Amino acid sequence: MDSLIISAINEKKLLEFTYDGLVRIVEPHVYGVTDGKYELLVYQIRGQSRSGGLPNWRRVILNKVTNMKILDESFSGRRPTPSGKHSSFDRTIAIVK
Repeated sequence: MDSLIISAINEKKLLEFTYDGLVRIVEPHVYGVTDGKYELLVYQIRGQSRSGGLPNWRRVILNKVTNMKILDESFSGRRPTPSGKHSSFDRTIAIVK
């Protein structure tokens, strides 16, 4: 899954995956580790969510993700965030430029 996420971030491609039983389509923005957990900061643009409307920012714990694939659809790059910066990680593996 590491190489898939890194490729999607570097190529600015959308990801589709199942998270907690719901299909999500997202722009991957930051891949990193926090408290020993691999996580992905995404901007969810389509799919399903139990935690509010779309589109919106989400932080995804990767051990809850299944069926991940890169889509052919691209996104333009970094998006502005409400705070002006992305949420922090203990270690950043990849970040969209």
